[in-house]
Amino acid sequence: MSNKTKPTYGYGRRAGFFKRKSLYLLVGIVIGMGVAASVYQASVYFSTDESCMRCHVHPHVETSWKKSVHFNNRSGTRVHCVDCHLPPKQHTFAHYSAKLKLGVRDVWGYMTKDSADYDWDYMSELEQAVEYVPNASCKDCHHNLFPSGITDDGITAHLYYEENEKKLNLQCISCHLDAGHYNPNYKHGTLSIADITQGNADTSRYFKTATAVTEFADFTEQIPASDVSFQMIAIPGGTFDMGSPANEPFRRDDETPVHRVTLSPFFMSEIEVTWAMYDLFTAKTMSEGRTPPEKIYANNTRPDVDAVSGPTPPFGYPDQSWGKGNRPAITMTHYAAETFCQWLSLTTGKKYRLPTEAEWEYAARGGVNDAPYFFEGSPKQFSDEGFWRTFFDADTDPISSYVIYTHNSRNRTQQPDAVKANPFGLKNMLGNVLEYCADKYDPQAYGKAGANATNPLATEGVEYVVRGGNYTSDAADVRCAVRGYTQHEAWLKTDPQQPKSIWWYSDIRGIGFRVVCETPENSK
Repeated sequence: MSNKTKPTYGYGRRAGFFKRKSLYLLVGIVIGMGVAASVYQASVYFSTDESCMRCHVHPHVETSWKKSVHFNNRSGTRVHCVDCHLPPKQHTFAHYSAKLKLGVRDVWGYMTKDSADYDWDYMSELEQAVEYVPNASCKDCHHNLFPSGITDDGITAHLYYEENEKKLNLQCISCHLDAGHYNPNYKHGTLSIADITQGNADTSRYFKTATAVTEFADFTEQIPASDVSFQMIAIPGGTFDMGSPANEPFRRDDETPVHRVTLSPFFMSEIEVTWAMYDLFTAKTMSEGRTPPEKIYANNTRPDVDAVSGPTPPFGYPDQSWGKGNRPAITMTHYAAETFCQWLSLTTGKKYRLPTEAEWEYAARGGVNDAPYFFEGSPKQFSDEGFWRTFFDADTDPISSYVIYTHNSRNRTQQPDAVKANPFGLKNMLGNVLEYCADKYDPQAYGKAGANATNPLATEGVEYVVRGGNYTSDAADVRCAVRGYTQHEAWLKTDPQQPKSIWWYSDIRGIGFRVVCETPENSK
């Protein structure tokens, strides 16, 4: 047989191999397309509102969504769960990686936890919400920040946002917290006088005069022309060691050196200034254009009460929808707190003011002079800080009886009766809200005071002293000796007004104050 007529067995085998390979490839492509289609359909299903609500068993999630402007609006547009809680789909990797991460966590939580154990109010607070609402998602829908009908306040706020979004890391949800889930207690807008007046109050119950003080003893102050009263505690004068000793856990440099301080007797309010007290001041004085307090007192004159200038309306509602009444008033500036004291002094005929830093620490200690707290226990026992917390939880029982802090606050201020008083009878000296002092902050103030000081008051510095820690603080930061200070510019970061408010802070919620009353000359 010639070479030309020999069968090409090798070529046939190669052809068969390529045919089988092509078949396998085709089958693989079909299977791959099927898997991709299945994954896509699964992704579509798991992006539906119904799917989200299978794991998110918040008792009001669907109801609050349907009452929100993202569901019930004039345009008829309906925004869904994934539109707000995931990055936009055009950001493909960010969208699907976030979906996978959150989905796995949510399913795990659904399988291993009881929904009744979740604190849904806490989870709806701004600090939590910003973690689950990407700002890019807001901007993906809201291309025009200046639509027809927007208010002047809205224009001011959105202009400020446009100019400072990246520099200040501003987020839409900071001002529009209830856009996706309606909250009947949350209000978006500008506080008005109608929001704080007592309406049809029973004036027959109003106090006619302030309380007369003739002896050094606890008394109940009555604010004339109102039904508001509050308890003042007589704090005996004395000498104590101010600051923290070298062996106190978590001590800081500005708490040293320990030095002896002698104080005259004074009265201090049993609790922090409440919304009932502060709203009365605001309702009586809120206006624009009155003479500022520093000018009124420039000539050492005693003006009429009506001459005191009160707060201008803040952007938003400063109570954060937590409730008012006896809850501590919050977010006012140091200037506003001092003005309140001036108004209260003129209204009652007494001398009310902010406590000095030394008075505050002396009162907070309650006569317990050599310990981190006025109750038993070590900061190491209560604090979440330290390597050992990797293996053991902090002890929360003893401190929770006296202090509103990160472990028992539910991320908000609480009523005064939530804790026990210290030995002097004062409540919430530690935790709940930071409290303003009259002193300017100086990290070297203790060294400058000398070994012995009498009624000290620091007047050098830019910021003011704040004391006590607040509802977000760790146990290490609510020790009696811990010193803090105002951060004026940072606390006004998102305030869109120009000039910025001198009355209200926009970026600090856990700040308030309590008042001191000087001992009247005619008291025993």
